Amino acid sequence: MLVMYSRWPLILGIGVLLMAVTGCTAVREVANLRKVQFAIDRVGQPRLAGVDVSRVQSYDDLRTTDILRLGSALSDGSLPLSFTLHLDAENPSSNSVNARLTQMDWTLLLEDKETVSGRFEREVVLPPGEPKGVPFDVELDLVRFFDDNLQGLVDLATAVGGEAPPRTIKLRVQPTVNTRFGPFQYPSPITVVSKDVGGESQQP
Repeated sequence: MLVMYSRWPLILGIGVLLMAVTGCTAVREVANLRKVQFAIDRVGQPRLAGVDVSRVQSYDDLRTTDILRLGSALSDGSLPLSFTLHLDAENPSSNSVNARLTQMDWTLLLEDKETVSGRFEREVVLPPGEPKGVPFDVELDLVRFFDDNLQGLVDLATAVGGEAPPRTIKLRVQPTVNTRFGPFQYPSPITVVSKDVGGESQQP
């Protein structure tokens, strides 16, 4: 009986060690998932009050019928801009596990002004080293956030979604990723910028 009792400290010690190793693995895996890189890839299907602005570079490129339509919308007190925002998400190749993006709260910033917010709720599997697209729809009323005339608002819209050089477009996101230990939400939002505007994505 003495021999059997003397084994318990060893068994308990092994159990504690295994728990510690598992815990370290979990911490390391979660830490690695925080290294997932996000960048704004492009804007698709931009429409300003129903006018396709992907084909123009500025207000001067608009047709007369487009100007009349936009002017009518502005006189009614609104100028809605809608588009599909395409993000790139990449789980670094140095990670050993897939990342599963399950949810992402986001806020759009134009010219460093905070505008609309939303939530992306669709699972995207991110294998190590393979960039994946994360598209979602955005809609905002430019009149609500920018005090400008029709030409200024059109130029902003064409810079966001047309052929004109883009202005500052940023996205503040707080992703939730699923791990084998359960869901993990980033503890604080990160700022994602356009590849065209800010070079590599920034995640302060």
